[in-house]
Amino acid sequence: MDYYKKSIELHRKHKGKIRVSPKMDVKSTTDLSLVYSPGVAGPSQAIADDESQVWDLTIKGNTVAIVSDGSAVLGLGNIGAKASIPVMEGKAMLFKKFAGIDAFPICIDSQDVDKIVETVRLISPVFGGINLEDISAPRSFEIEARLQNLGIPVFHDDQHGTAIVVLGALINACKVLDKDIHDLKVVINGAGAAGIAIARLLRCIDNQNDKVCIPVKEVIVCDSKGIIHKDRDDLNSAKRELLSYSNPNHKSGSLQDALVGAEVFIGVSVGNLLTAEDIKVMAKDSVIFAMANPTPEIMPNEAYKGGAAIVGTGRSDLPNQVNNVLGFPGIFRGALDAKAKVISPKMKLAAAYAIAECVRYPSKMEVIPASLNLNVASQVAEAVKKAALSEL
Repeated sequence: MDYYKKSIELHRKHKGKIRVSPKMDVKSTTDLSLVYSPGVAGPSQAIADDESQVWDLTIKGNTVAIVSDGSAVLGLGNIGAKASIPVMEGKAMLFKKFAGIDAFPICIDSQDVDKIVETVRLISPVFGGINLEDISAPRSFEIEARLQNLGIPVFHDDQHGTAIVVLGALINACKVLDKDIHDLKVVINGAGAAGIAIARLLRCIDNQNDKVCIPVKEVIVCDSKGIIHKDRDDLNSAKRELLSYSNPNHKSGSLQDALVGAEVFIGVSVGNLLTAEDIKVMAKDSVIFAMANPTPEIMPNEAYKGGAAIVGTGRSDLPNQVNNVLGFPGIFRGALDAKAKVISPKMKLAAAYAIAECVRYPSKMEVIPASLNLNVASQVAEAVKKAALSEL
């Protein structure tokens, strides 16, 4: 099937994928007086008197803004705000399907950090959470950081959602292979938003004192020019900061050089980078999460030929799909239910472990739940809510 062509036909037929629907009907003047003037003055005045009432009297408590500037959309790159709308609509549908959350695309026609931050601040009263989406690094890091005092959760899913789902899969991979996650040497290819967030989570950079978090032994991060190391003079601030918790032995060279002896490869980059020969230099029973879309860094059959024990990709037509839909609906559901002001490191870890626990009997072909498993979001939500409430 030509998914691109069929998708265009689908979108043209429905003129988009989401709409606003009323929660009650208006059949009489009494109904009209209750939902609008004069009755609506009652809840408005109640909120004016006590702003906390906005959570109970409006849509705020169950509504998330999906904010993008269209600068890093899927595998399409910087295609702009208008072209990003179909993707954000799709994400809104997933919020509703998996977690019952009303979400709406907010596609901002600017790629200026200050303007994006200010826009989100100005529209925030109506939303209970902000999902930042498809914003290029390193601007995405700054935008998220500057919005953490907004009073509602602000979460860049391309960073943390990806990292959380990867960690969930890695927890189960270690169970299957009887490996200690603490002893792993991990190579990450791709030093954008997702790659850096994965490195931070696997090294427990935000969780140094949390007993639940067990850092992997070593992480090496590569970009298009090879291993990120201290002697390179072409690193931006985000990549330089990586060196404080990655590549402890100051290794240099290519991605292939980084793979020597590594137990895990995580790809968030581009397709067809690796061959079976590259996998052969890794440690025995290696784990490969090749998540470039639509073409993985290495196809599963090629990875298995090189000796990989477990392989996952970002594709729905292959086993072990590492998909953010396993994370963000439940994460926001739990955060909204707890009325959390941020999504904390403890909440992220709780989500990762909950995702792992959704696979009762992990195996090489199933280290992560199926993307359409409707039970995952509720289990993740409960774990995230519990973690959030424990921090109050």
